[in-house]
Amino acid sequence: MTNRTQRLVDTLTARIREGVVRPGERLPTESSLVETYGVSRTVVREAISRLQAAGLVETHHGRGSFVLARPSTNRFPTGPGGEATLEDVAGLLEFRTAFEGGAAAPAARRRTDAQLADLREALNAFAGAADHPSTAVNADYRFHLRIALATGNHHFADLVSSLGPSMIVVPRDRLDPGGRFAGIVAEHENIYGAIARQDADAARAAARVHLSNSHTRLLQDRPAPDTGG
Repeated sequence: MTNRTQRLVDTLTARIREGVVRPGERLPTESSLVETYGVSRTVVREAISRLQAAGLVETHHGRGSFVLARPSTNRFPTGPGGEATLEDVAGLLEFRTAFEGGAAAPAARRRTDAQLADLREALNAFAGAADHPSTAVNADYRFHLRIALATGNHHFADLVSSLGPSMIVVPRDRLDPGGRFAGIVAEHENIYGAIARQDADAARAAARVHLSNSHTRLLQDRPAPDTGG
C-alpha cells in the first residue's frame, strides 16, 4: 500500500503544481479518486493525510479537501536581470539529457494506461500550442513531469517538480507551426511512442535524442559575438 499511496501523493502534488487544481479549489472526491486511480479508500485517505502534513491541502468535514497553496517551483538560476543565462540553460539541458533519459526507461516499463493517457493529453496540448508560448511551456513541462511520475519512483518526480516549469526553455521564434516546432513535437511523439510500446531502451534513446537536440538548438540560437567595426 505504501508504494500506491506515494504514487497517488506524487500525482496529486503534480496536479497542484500544474495548476490543474488551484488554491482554494476542492480536490476530487474520495470516491472519484478511488475510481480514477484504481486504489482503495485507505490509500486515498493516507495520501490526503500526507498532503495535509505537507501543507498543500486542508480537509473540512463534510465539504472535502481544498488546496491551500501552490508549491513554489521557481528554482531556476537566473542572471543579473532575472533572465536565465545561456550557461545555466545549457548546463541544465546537459543534466536533463542524462537524468530524463534514465527516467524514460522505467517509465516505459511501469506506466499504467491512465498515465499513458495523461502523457497523450500533455503532448496534444503541446502540439496545439505553437502560437502560445506560455501554454506550450506548461504543456511541455506536464509531459516531462508525467514521465517522471510514470516511473513509480518518487525521487524522479520530486526532482522534476523541484525544477518546475522554468526548466522548459522555448524561445518565441521557435514556436512556428511548421519547421522547428514540428520537429520538436515529433521528438516528443517518439518518446511517447516508445513508452506506449513499453520499450524501455527506445524510450531512453528517444528522450536523450530530444534533449541533446534541445541543447544543440540552444547553442545554434546563441547570438554571434560582436566583432566590432
